[in-house]
Amino acid sequence: MLILDVIRHGETELSHTLRGSTDDALTQTGWQQMQQTLQHAMDAGRSWDVIFSSPLQRCQHFAQSIATQLKLDLHCLPQLQEMHFGDWEGQSTQFLYETVPDQLEKFWLQPTEFSPPNAETLPQFDIRVSQAVERMMAYMQENGLKKALVISHGGVIKLLKCKAQNLPLNDLLKMVADLGQLNHFCGTNAINLTLVHAKESAL
Repeated sequence: MLILDVIRHGETELSHTLRGSTDDALTQTGWQQMQQTLQHAMDAGRSWDVIFSSPLQRCQHFAQSIATQLKLDLHCLPQLQEMHFGDWEGQSTQFLYETVPDQLEKFWLQPTEFSPPNAETLPQFDIRVSQAVERMMAYMQENGLKKALVISHGGVIKLLKCKAQNLPLNDLLKMVADLGQLNHFCGTNAINLTLVHAKESAL
């Protein structure tokens, strides 16, 4: 079984909005959230053989730092990016509630059936993230690696939780993925993924 320890990026400059593919930076607090979580994990005996990251700077900049610190190879995969929210990119949920409440409710309750205007659909997102898992696990198997640290986004983690617990994709927005939270998955491919620990955080 291969281990994927997936951490969500910390607080960002636009944390009050649907950031999606918007490339905003970590705040100092966000950096500290991730650093403390991983230090807590390492103090508990966790280690990794390789690091994978979303290329967005709120993930990649920290990934580059921790890869240097731990002397591990880093691979950035576009498939690990957050879902693209189309016309809702950079908007707060409060603004959307005030301006398009019916659309927001549809997206919340049935995200497989309704997507924000010009956004990536949830089925498309599912395929993309599954491809990322397959690529990571294939690389690990080819190179004899067992444990990977993955630095990604809330939507990616929520999707992985749905898949690991055999829940319908419409439950995705009900999943929890706090800023700086570390989740532990194991498996041999994207289909037989298992959630080992639901939450680990130093905060």
